[in-house]
Amino acid sequence: MPTRSTPRPKPAGTEASEPATRVLRRFRLVFNAVKSHFRAVETKAGISGAQLWALSVIHGRPGIGVGELARAMDIHQSTASNLLRALIDKNLVAAERGGEDRRAVQLKVTARAAKVLAKAPGPFSGVLPEALERLDKRTLTRLDRDLAVLIEELGVDERGAGIPLSEEH
Repeated sequence: MPTRSTPRPKPAGTEASEPATRVLRRFRLVFNAVKSHFRAVETKAGISGAQLWALSVIHGRPGIGVGELARAMDIHQSTASNLLRALIDKNLVAAERGGEDRRAVQLKVTARAAKVLAKAPGPFSGVLPEALERLDKRTLTRLDRDLAVLIEELGVDERGAGIPLSEEH
């Protein structure tokens, strides 16, 4: 299904309704909570929130591959590769070729990474994914359905769904 690149125009003379204003304020609260957490991560750990999440996944699953990391974080494989490049450059992750398939890269955290993880504020996956995990299935289903309507109204490019919120693009 093609996505629109511009929002649907509003009829002339419509003003923001009280419910729309309340919902906008709630979105601001959510976005500001997410931004606050990412700022705290960057200040305390010295890496982005997405890098911290990737680091924590690799720490919990030594030997994980790039594709598995992308699936664990629900991001595109190229995005995972970009995160890894930064972590490798900072000497936080080591990529080794080994095992049965010598083409496959196995990822491991370095000793330096353990120090970064120890001083970083949690949750490592971010405050929004953690909060969503705590919601019941009925609430998540309703939220998913309602957000789909909003996304359609915005006419956004859905490829952005695979980019972590902490990554600036």
